Amino acid sequence: MNPPSSSSSLVFLVLVSLLLSSSSLAANNNELASSEEVIRLPGVTGPESLAFDCNGDGPYVGVSDGRILRWNRTLKQWFEFALTSPHRDRKLCDGSTDPNKEPICGRPLGLKFNKKTCNLYIADAYFGLLMVGPSGGVAQQLAISASDGSPLHFVNALDIDEKSGVVYFSDTSTLFQRREYQLAVLTGDKTGRLLKYDPSSKKVQVLVKGLAFPNGVALSKDCSFLLLAESTFNIIHKVWLTGSKAYNLEPFALLKRSPDNIKTNKKGDFWVALNSYRSVLPNTDHNEIVQKEDQNPWWIKQDPVAVKFDGNGETLEVLDGGGGQKLDSVSEVEENDGRLWIGSVRKDYVAVVNNV
Repeated sequence: MNPPSSSSSLVFLVLVSLLLSSSSLAANNNELASSEEVIRLPGVTGPESLAFDCNGDGPYVGVSDGRILRWNRTLKQWFEFALTSPHRDRKLCDGSTDPNKEPICGRPLGLKFNKKTCNLYIADAYFGLLMVGPSGGVAQQLAISASDGSPLHFVNALDIDEKSGVVYFSDTSTLFQRREYQLAVLTGDKTGRLLKYDPSSKKVQVLVKGLAFPNGVALSKDCSFLLLAESTFNIIHKVWLTGSKAYNLEPFALLKRSPDNIKTNKKGDFWVALNSYRSVLPNTDHNEIVQKEDQNPWWIKQDPVAVKFDGNGETLEVLDGGGGQKLDSVSEVEENDGRLWIGSVRKDYVAVVNNV
């Protein structure tokens, strides 16, 4: 299907946020509920995606200098777990927050453990689809191109069918790298793709082409369909994986904010992270971004930085950012042990909120 056109005001907000995305804002520690916790990173930024291992330990996060870090909750300390390139220069990369170093250092974005094998799968924007075992180390590169010969150019998010081992993932652009991602919006780039990696054949199949900044990917509990975020047009697609409708897109949710990563919880519900734009437009009232004629009350009455949907697209829960800076740049929400673990492509911490 063709995605709907976005409003001019929303396009402006998206472009401004992208152009200023490399800056960092100081966190104000009193802008979340009293149940919040902030876990600071060791001199790096951008824990975009989070993952918990087979034992429930973690989170594990990919950060700005190309490493994957593991949080030890007993010692309350971050440890290096994995790298996405064997040729990474530590003197150049360790501690880097410079996007121009990403092609050398790597930039791990999507993370997901296969709970059946305990292996961690990694979507690195520059080094493709990778996997590392439970002990960590240098990840094994699984794919750098599709079976049609086209290279993977901006690998972004992934999910795994644990029964078959098949990995579904997004390649945001075939023209622009992650450090140039503002150009993908400025030029109206529609070269993004949804792909599938089959471990039995070790081949990558292109399932859907012509997408405008495809982002988060999340499988349904029964793996009959997945949800795919098309960030430029603020839409979530349902992509059927079986039957006569396989690989066709259906509209699942049309949003007023740009969706990022999507995560499935144990019940099969979906958490969709939403960009609030406050990180670059701090004086903007969130209600100015929301169209007043929209009668959906969770858009009008709250400051939604994430929303939980059931498999039919019904709204179950909303994470309210409170109009502040602490949650002005949410890239992912992972529900684990009664808490919401919150990632960000820009912040220097992981936020945690009790989900009661």
